[in-house]
This record gives sequence, structure tokens and C-alpha cells, in this order.
Amino acid sequence: MAIEVGSLDEALAFYGSLFDLEVSERIPGMAFIDMGDQFLALAQRSAQRSARQPDAARHFGLVVDDRAAVLAAAGDAGVEIFGGNSFRDPWGNHVQVVEYGDIQFTKAPEILHGMGLELEKSESALAELRDKGLA
Repeated sequence: MAIEVGSLDEALAFYGSLFDLEVSERIPGMAFIDMGDQFLALAQRSAQRSARQPDAARHFGLVVDDRAAVLAAAGDAGVEIFGGNSFRDPWGNHVQVVEYGDIQFTKAPEILHGMGLELEKSESALAELRDKGLA
């Protein structure tokens, strides 16, 4: 997924304050970051394109181990928190965070082991998996 930001350095600092990330590649105007088993491409907005008003409908979601910790860090960074699991980054991108335990998707056992994680699913996530014959 790629999102537009005003400054790559500022975006790397902002997202680095919220997530454990690693810059996998940086080229002029773009930075590619790995966040666990997810990745994000940051594209610097050109000088000719001014910042637009935030889009109320479009957003992207990230699955995290601890939603409350991410939202607390976002609040500490001074950005708008709303809807119980969303925030706007400094460039107006709507980011929604959900916990692995609350959704049907999971990480492969090898990934969990490599990340030093143990994930438990909520009853609603387990019900989703049962309904699909996956649990």
C-alpha cells in the first residue's frame, strides 16, 4: 500500500514512533517500510500538489498486536484519534488499527515464533473462523 506524505523524513519519524518498523528501501521521493508482516510505501507529495482535504470515506487498516498502545502513541504524537480505532496521520491519511485477536486472520506459526508473539482470538473472531470451517 502506498500513501502520500508531505515529508519522507517526518513520515518515517511519525510512523516510527507508532510502530516497530524497518526501512527496507529508500529512493528519491519514496520510502518502503516493513512493519512485522505488513509493509507500507511512503510517497512524498510533489511540490506542485498541495495537500488536499482529508477524505472522510477512504482509509487503510493495519493489523496490530496492541491497538490501545498504537492509539496512545498516536495521541501522544498529537494527531486526531476517532471512532475507537482510527487516527489521522499528519498528512490527513485515515489509519484504522485492529488487533489480530479480533479478526479472523492470523500469522503462520513460524512468523509468530520469529516475532516472539502468542496471539489469542476473541470469541467473535473464533466464530468467524468456525463459520468458514477454519477453526
